[in-house]
Amino acid sequence: MLRHPVYTRVLHWSVAIFFVLALLSGFAIYTPWLFRLLTPLFGGGPTTRLLHPWFSLGFVAAFALQVLNWLQPMTWNSDDTRWMRQLRDYVTNAHALEPEYVDFFNAGQKLYFWAIVASAIVFLVSGIPMWFPRTFGRTTAAIGYVAHDIAALVMLVGFIIHIYEGTAAQPGTFRSMTRGSVERRWAWTHHPAWYRRATGRDPRADYDAAKKTTLA
Repeated sequence: MLRHPVYTRVLHWSVAIFFVLALLSGFAIYTPWLFRLLTPLFGGGPTTRLLHPWFSLGFVAAFALQVLNWLQPMTWNSDDTRWMRQLRDYVTNAHALEPEYVDFFNAGQKLYFWAIVASAIVFLVSGIPMWFPRTFGRTTAAIGYVAHDIAALVMLVGFIIHIYEGTAAQPGTFRSMTRGSVERRWAWTHHPAWYRRATGRDPRADYDAAKKTTLA
């Protein structure tokens, strides 16, 4: 089943690449004990300092396009509130299938998405006075450093969770961002409402049929 078309995948990997470049160059600048290790990757200290804000702008620009691309499926609705009430069941894998109302994205994915949106805005706004401290003044730049670091840490934690959820936690998810497609089994397990809408089939019935075939 097609889940992510080429355009979405290009945006996703553009966001990921620019984020990693901004992260590594930022660590090189921010952390003295990583300076000698990471700055050679970017051509030395001055070049790293020069490139970091451009990597960050690339991340923000690519992510802004992704926001426009996913605005409709990422919109919060009443089913997402219902899902949040069952968050413990999701974390503990209490059920074989996600609730039947889970569509293209579940509430956890939406929360992560909007947390990154908020962090990216703080990341951008706080980075500008850091880039031009003479224009904005030392106090504004100092406040920018604190806000920038907090936003970067939130995105880093989210990035780590995102990698885990997209690989080890849910096998088959990663291929949706490489090949663009997923297996039907994956679709009816994690996104039943989307599976029903895309195929016109009953996800629970297909799950039960597959289970009987496996046991036979």
